[in-house]
Order: sequence, then structure tokens, then C-alpha cells
Amino acid sequence: MDEDLVLALRLQEEWNLTVPERARAQEPLSLVDASWELVDPTPDLQALFVQFNDRFFWGQLEAVEVKWSKRMTLCAGICTYEGKGGMCSIRLSEPLLKLRPRKDLVETLLHEMIHAYLFVTNNDKDREGHGPEFCKHMHRINRLTGANITIYHTFHDEVDEYRRHWWRCNGPCQFRKPYYGYVKRATNRAPSANDYWWAEHQNTCGGTYIKIKEPENYSKKGKGKTKLAAAEKKDKPNGVVPFSGKGHVLGESSPSSGKLKTQDLLSQDHSAKGVRLNSKIEFSKKDFVF
Repeated sequence: MDEDLVLALRLQEEWNLTVPERARAQEPLSLVDASWELVDPTPDLQALFVQFNDRFFWGQLEAVEVKWSKRMTLCAGICTYEGKGGMCSIRLSEPLLKLRPRKDLVETLLHEMIHAYLFVTNNDKDREGHGPEFCKHMHRINRLTGANITIYHTFHDEVDEYRRHWWRCNGPCQFRKPYYGYVKRATNRAPSANDYWWAEHQNTCGGTYIKIKEPENYSKKGKGKTKLAAAEKKDKPNGVVPFSGKGHVLGESSPSSGKLKTQDLLSQDHSAKGVRLNSKIEFSKKDFVF
């Protein structure tokens, strides 16, 4: 065989081996690839939203607002709507997602963006429903990105981490599944008639909720703040200078409170008398002008 042909075949084989490697190197990383945890562990939320809107939702979500929520601790994300054809807003829980990998942030954001897309295009406001349309877009994006968007994204461990105020009922419901009388909350809000289930609890149990757990030094911190505020208020000058005299009453030419006793005049020197007399004359002039 001709040496040139042999060389050409060998070069072709080497080329064929290198092309797939180059093609794989040029392929973009999956949105949930583990390497993102090192490359960009805390991505910018607004930048992600703009990128996903262009790539997966055909730019239909430009009027949708996305922001972090520092107070939302029961769910990772929520999509809300205001009125017919009104504003659509996506809120993500900063307390919950900051404890999770980047992958969970991406999948939670995409989940809520699907809800927003269905609202913008179909006026679908059913946040709890994950029907055929939602699942269609969920599976489409999962296939394109390798993500694992699911119907629910409640992180139980993280939610429990923020529920540090505990109450337990002393009635019969403390022996019943599934809660055994426990109520756990992220805020110091005791069970009361404001809870939708309160009437049923009163009818079926009738027990009293007693607080059994709270964050360490929570009560002391509250008392300390109260004492500190009271001390600051006590030490702070009120800016009012007390006036012990009775003052001059309009319409009275010689108020009894303003009369000078003869003994007082005799006990003072001449200059002091002059000052008092001048002051009295000047005061009278002011009263006259007034």
C-alpha cells in the first residue's frame, strides 16, 4: 500500500478520535452540574431569571418580578398574582435556600417560573394545581437541562430548623397521630382563635397549648431590650425647663405674685433695685404693646 495513503488513513483515525472529545468539551454544562457549586455557588437571582426567561420561556416573563424573601420559612418559593391581568411576582425563601445546594435554587426558580408562564399566557392562577400544562413544561425543561424539577419543593429539614417555638396541648390530642399535640412555628405566635383549625380543636380536644421550647436566651433577650429601652428613656433629657413662678397674668396691672415686699427692697443694694425697677417698667411696656 502506498505510504501516503497509509499516513492519510492514520491521520484520519486520529482526527475521528479527537472530534468527539472537542465536541464534548464545547457542550454547555448542565444547569445542575455539580461543577457549578465551585464555579458559581451563589448565583445572582436576577441574572438567572433573565437567562432562564430567554432560554425556556421565549421572553414572556419580562414583566414578572422576582425577589428574595427573608421572612418566608414554610416553603421554598411562591408565585403570586394581583388582580386580573395584574402583576405577577415570584418570591424565593432566602432562609431555606441558603442552606441548600445551588441545584435546589435553580430547580425552585424554574418551578415558579412555570407557574408565572402559565399565568401570563393562560391567566392560570391555580398555584396549588400542577396539571397537564404544568407537567408538560416541567418535563420539557428537565429533558433540556438535566434538572429534576418536581411538583413540590418543601425542604422539611430546613423548615424545621426555623421552627424554634414549640407548643404542646395538654388535652387528649397529645396522644393522637400525626402531630401528638405539637405546634411548631418560626415566630412566637401561640395557637389561638386566629388559626383556621382552632374551632375544630376546641370541639374535639379542648386542651390548652403550653409553650415547651423556644430559642436559647429568647426570653432574656426580650427583657434585656425592654430594660435597656427604659433606662435610655429615663436618662434622656426631656428638653423641658420647669418654671416655678406664676408668671404675669394679662389684664392685671399689679399681680399679687409679682409684688415686691418692702423688706426685700430694703435688704438689697441700690443697683439691684435699679435692675428690678427697670425690668418691671420694660415688662409693663411689653404688656401694653401686646
